[in-house]
Amino acid sequence: MKIVGILVALGLCVLGNANAQKNTVLQTKDFAHYIEFFNSVDDEPVKNAIDNAACWNWMQGNIPWFECPDDEIEQIYYYRWWVYRKHIKETPIGYVITEFLPEVGHSAKYNTIICAAGLHVDEGKWLHNKKYIEDYLRFWFSKEGKTRQYSTWMVTSVYEYCLNVGDFSLAEELFPLFVDNYRKWEESNMHESGLFWSYDDRDGGEHSISGSGLRPTLNAFMYADAMSISKLAQRFGKSELAKEFKLKSEQLKQKTQDKIWDNHDEFFCTLPLEKRDDQIETYDHRQVDVKRHVRELYGYFPWRFMLPDDGYETAWKQILDEDGFYAPYGPTTAEQRHPLFMKNRIKRCQWDGSSWPFATSLTLGGMRNLLHHYDQNVIGKDDFLNFMKIYAHSQHRTLPYGEIIPWIGESLHPHSGIWLSRAIALDMNIKMVARRYWKDKNSAVLRGKDYNHSSYCDLVISGLAGLEIHEDGTISVDPLVPNKSWEWFCLDGIQYQGKTLCVVYDKTGKKYGEKSGLSVLVDGQVVAHSKKLEKLKVKW
Repeated sequence: MKIVGILVALGLCVLGNANAQKNTVLQTKDFAHYIEFFNSVDDEPVKNAIDNAACWNWMQGNIPWFECPDDEIEQIYYYRWWVYRKHIKETPIGYVITEFLPEVGHSAKYNTIICAAGLHVDEGKWLHNKKYIEDYLRFWFSKEGKTRQYSTWMVTSVYEYCLNVGDFSLAEELFPLFVDNYRKWEESNMHESGLFWSYDDRDGGEHSISGSGLRPTLNAFMYADAMSISKLAQRFGKSELAKEFKLKSEQLKQKTQDKIWDNHDEFFCTLPLEKRDDQIETYDHRQVDVKRHVRELYGYFPWRFMLPDDGYETAWKQILDEDGFYAPYGPTTAEQRHPLFMKNRIKRCQWDGSSWPFATSLTLGGMRNLLHHYDQNVIGKDDFLNFMKIYAHSQHRTLPYGEIIPWIGESLHPHSGIWLSRAIALDMNIKMVARRYWKDKNSAVLRGKDYNHSSYCDLVISGLAGLEIHEDGTISVDPLVPNKSWEWFCLDGIQYQGKTLCVVYDKTGKKYGEKSGLSVLVDGQVVAHSKKLEKLKVKW
């Protein structure tokens, strides 16, 4: 690893479109054709704060820009920002981010749902206008926000947002609510084992083969929130709370590794329990329930939150296995060797094997962390790039007359790429579906259109481009792109503390006219450089 440091003067945070810095290398006009195409194939049935006509101007003032040799990865990067702004909704109390475009009955106020809010923050923390996410986070911790309707990691989202912008004032404002929220989770969901119990359909993907019980999901989320509360308490001079929540996080990590890790299958597997008060008769996963014993993609979520110690990386072999999770439109949400794989997909949206972008997002976030922070040889950069290519390729739909357009929905068939929620709505009794959930038959299909239940742009920025902001005041760039895969790429227009950050890789130096190799630029000045694709650090 090559480390190059430079002290950069601090500046004010960029808060709005008018203050957005100019790009260093990329020209925004070169990407306008994406927005023109997306608008041309969209009938825009729902409009929120930024409609299609205003989208291009909004993007020029808000998003980081990305260019690479892979057409699909690049196209979907801009498509996902195009979709994201559709869900920015202005309300009497500020901005919120929605999950569905049409109103759904199980939503909280303003059509909000907490389930994927953490992924909304993952994406939105890179926007130049910080008001969108700050309003949204304040909403969730207000009296109107239902922070425990689904399993979630909202305290960690606030922590990661504040780290990303270099300002912890929002976390300090909301801090007492973080502690109260955690204690209420303990009251409602703590099992006698010291682990958190949860319903499977509260984890963001309907029903799974393993069912309800002590699951890797909520326990990873609560570990992360306890750790975040401890770090924030230390920062704010609350030493007793810092010690209390550090101990909680350490105990939850150990119990997750001791009880949820299956030594035989080498995987974090659910311990099925129908009710929170049920006792565990044995910790041998294979004896709990043969039908419900299964490896599920959930088992990778702990890495997204840096829960496992070193030594559990063998689990990642399953994501490369075609009997495990690997599929052309995957990864699958359940291992394909299981007898119940994809058995209930027609009845409702299940997590019994179909590919869910929500689960893919957290899994790839875990893979990113594995490559950045763990010493292992199971997964390589080539694997991360391959799964990003699969993920980008899956976000399309073929129209009846053959045209292929970008599309993001709830779940898709891992082998055919057909979006299941849309297919079910069309193939089943449409009137029955409409009566139960939506006002008219068109809404049944619309429900799965431009679905904001996953992340993608963050995985490009923090994974492929490898940008990470650290607690020690450094910024690192560690691209998860193998040396021989791409000859060039550029991430431009990242705003941090009033400065414009740009990451450029140009193998020959001819593409962008910068130095050959990997460079990090701050306000147009090279502050870190290497001839190779390797990790660089910038002292801020």
